[in-house]
Amino acid sequence: MLKKIGIVALVAVLLAGVAAWFNRATIIQTIALNRAKAIRIEPGPNRTVPWDQGPAEAAAALADRPPNIIFILLDDLGYNDITTFGGGIAGGRVPTPNIDRLAAQGAIFSQAYAGTGTCAPSRAMLMTGRYPTRTGFEFTPTPDGMTGVIAAFAADRPQSHLPPLEVNPDVNDDELPFRNKGLPGSEITIAELLKQQDYHTVHIGKWHLGNSPQFLPNAQGFDESLLMHSGLYLPEDDPNAVNAKLDFDPIDQFLWAAMSFAASYNGGEPFTPGGYLTDWWTDETLRVIEANRNRPFFLHLAHWAPHTPLQATREDFEAVGEFGTHRERVYAAMIRAVDRSIGRVLDKLDAEGMADNTIVVLSSDNGAPGYIGIPEVNAPYRGWKITLFEGGIRVPMFVKWPQRIAPGTVVDTPVAHVDLFPSLASAAGAPLPSDRAIDGVNFMPAAFGTGPLQRKDDAIFWQSGNYRVVRAGDWKLQVDGYQNKLWLFNLAADPTERNNLADSQPEKVAELKALLAAHHANAVPSLWPHSLISPILIDKTLDQAAAKGDEYILWPN
Repeated sequence: MLKKIGIVALVAVLLAGVAAWFNRATIIQTIALNRAKAIRIEPGPNRTVPWDQGPAEAAAALADRPPNIIFILLDDLGYNDITTFGGGIAGGRVPTPNIDRLAAQGAIFSQAYAGTGTCAPSRAMLMTGRYPTRTGFEFTPTPDGMTGVIAAFAADRPQSHLPPLEVNPDVNDDELPFRNKGLPGSEITIAELLKQQDYHTVHIGKWHLGNSPQFLPNAQGFDESLLMHSGLYLPEDDPNAVNAKLDFDPIDQFLWAAMSFAASYNGGEPFTPGGYLTDWWTDETLRVIEANRNRPFFLHLAHWAPHTPLQATREDFEAVGEFGTHRERVYAAMIRAVDRSIGRVLDKLDAEGMADNTIVVLSSDNGAPGYIGIPEVNAPYRGWKITLFEGGIRVPMFVKWPQRIAPGTVVDTPVAHVDLFPSLASAAGAPLPSDRAIDGVNFMPAAFGTGPLQRKDDAIFWQSGNYRVVRAGDWKLQVDGYQNKLWLFNLAADPTERNNLADSQPEKVAELKALLAAHHANAVPSLWPHSLISPILIDKTLDQAAAKGDEYILWPN
């Protein structure tokens, strides 16, 4: 009897300990989320954006002017989110006809790569044509308090088969806040280069290259900027909003707590956007096209979609029909809105008679994340955003220029985001800077069908701290220096990275390691340290538990 009472008491103590732990975890999470809420912006009322109006008459016929350039960048788009490659959301049940039209009317780059597996360093490479080894822009700036929220929720969700998330104790948001982590003004952006060619330059949407005045688009070559000042697509309680919250994702927890529905123009006070963000930015894009019909312009439309928080309009949500989970349906509705945006831009160029000599580029800053809990977004490739497997860095890239690029062109040579800087500069007749190295190469001759795309050692590089990757020819080596793990793949034979050849091909490993060593030999230091190192499962989404034997990478950011 005493033994039985002892066992009952022991169980009670254990249950009390578990309850205390969960209570402690809840308190820590509540504190972290309250800190996130404290940075939320309260915008003023909506206002009309006073876009600069170009000349009433053109100095030359459109065909005789440098081409207009519209570069549309999507955020976290999965390779399998569009129907261009034969896939699409829900097995193609939600088509993307306008993106497919853009692809068909120009060049499809069948092996296109993002600058890295997260957004901000990719954007820095797009803007400068230079690797982080030259700029130091290596880690994505995270909003103040975000690391604390991630750490609080990670502690409450232990994965016994993964190493714990590691927070850098030397990082302090008060000492180096989010707003001061930006692209240095000493770098030359594509907007600055095009301004030298008398282009009017406009930015609409996400920036993520620094929030202080010296880092914002107006200080980096853009005449005008309609900035995403926070992160909601609509107010959370808007009757037209259909929301999908992800209780398993700490990033999502932070965004819902910290973000509001806000925009700003040319560094002014934040105000309320004029509608669902994807549609409103498209409305403003059409106004920019109208305002600049008589002069060359460069427009960077940096959509937030389909990045979390997952929010769709009720109309799009109903239009995609019933299938899958609620979050899958909301996500599909967001893709539908993005596709509509592309169609409206193409239609506007046609209506204004501007399509022939306007370059339209479409890409994504990286692959789709596993933290949204939708498994097929990057199919057929392995990995997610926050990895350097193909799923994290293989992205769509289409370039339409009817005056120079034949419809149905396919370029199979690998290209990367660093190549956009020299390629767009060449199209505009802008000489490259002579005082610095540009890592990208001009892909326009390959798109025109007039010459091959050639780069030194045939090599493209990626990095995040000691996780470093090179692709040279058909071979790709991944080196995770945090767990001393190597992956070697022959992408011609194994494009989905299933067969690791690192043990059987030591000479190829040594050859590619030498390329990585040479690439990093004179690298500049990172502009700021990483704030945490996270284990990221390669083959499972965040809502799935890790099992013994699951492969993962360790990602510093």
